[in-house]
Amino acid sequence: MNRPLTLLATFFILTSFAVQSKGEDPKMITLYVGTYTGPKSKGIYMLKLDPATGALTKPEVAGEMKNPSFLVIHPNNKYLYAIGEIDEFKDRKTGAIAAFSIDPATGKLTPINQQSSGGPGPCFVTVDATGKNALLANYGGGSVEVVPLKEDGSLGEPSTFIQHVGSSVDQSRQKEPHAHSINLTPDNKYAIAADLGMDKLLVYKFDAAKGTLTPSDPAFTAIAGGQGPRHFVFHPNGKWAYNCNEMGLTARAFSYDADKGTLTEMQSLSTLPEGANRKGASTAEVQVHPSGKFLYVSNRGHDTIAIFTIDQASGKLTAAGHQSSGGKTPRNFRIDPTGNYLIAANQGSDNIVVFKIDQTTGGLTATGVSAEIGSPVCIKFMK
Repeated sequence: MNRPLTLLATFFILTSFAVQSKGEDPKMITLYVGTYTGPKSKGIYMLKLDPATGALTKPEVAGEMKNPSFLVIHPNNKYLYAIGEIDEFKDRKTGAIAAFSIDPATGKLTPINQQSSGGPGPCFVTVDATGKNALLANYGGGSVEVVPLKEDGSLGEPSTFIQHVGSSVDQSRQKEPHAHSINLTPDNKYAIAADLGMDKLLVYKFDAAKGTLTPSDPAFTAIAGGQGPRHFVFHPNGKWAYNCNEMGLTARAFSYDADKGTLTEMQSLSTLPEGANRKGASTAEVQVHPSGKFLYVSNRGHDTIAIFTIDQASGKLTAAGHQSSGGKTPRNFRIDPTGNYLIAANQGSDNIVVFKIDQTTGGLTATGVSAEIGSPVCIKFMK
């Protein structure tokens, strides 16, 4: 007597499940955006990218925090770490690093704990390949630090702190060290710290088990005076590396000897078009396409993304044009895991913009897709 109702109820339950499953498309890619907080931003934002169309979902606040300007996602995708560009942490003139757990269902962030960045003006954080350490760079203090990561994702007490010492030719900006980034080599044996104030790429031997950095021999690769090295990236093949120079507005190519941990400069090219106005311009980010065929650099002031092709035999660069960033003051940008899209964070115009990547030329085409986020400065994808 009740069987028709039972069958009807079963139908609605199955239909509801099917709709929910369809709505939760597993192909959507989650990205997080770090910001400078203020009237238009509350912290770290989360969106999803449709890799089939380049469409973005509406930004949501994933976790609240003051000035989470640079982010990194743990290799296990369970935790996210954020730099806190603040003036004081626990009554000390330092910035902070914060740990968050990532909800696997919603992507929302839950705070775990915080530690000191070791110095003022933190600006960069990465996690080593073992997932056991976070490495930080402090621009204001000109230092680097290693913070061990525990099994639960929490931050331990810092295991290494190194104060850089030195200067360079431009006394208005280089009278003291300014560490701007620190990256691990593909084999996780060395760390490369780009110091804008010293015009050097400092090389450290890295022990993941102990969480230590020790100067390598040679201890650095010098960059031409007044260039101001900022960010650094390896080619997928591990044989070449590239950096962008904030002050000199150049991209430099290096060969890399993995056995010795040494970099040898091969080439330097301008990131601006010939004859462009350099006043007020500076580079911000450098990234290699997953295919290894293209290199991109963001130009603040000029408000463009510079495009270079990479010779697959030598690693050298050829200038291949410029694309408007779709806003003002492009900072960090990222290429999505499929390699089809580049998403630029425009700090000065409070938006992130999606570009389609031409897989043959490396050229960028605006898709018309963008999202409003206050002072976005960093983008990281879940993989």
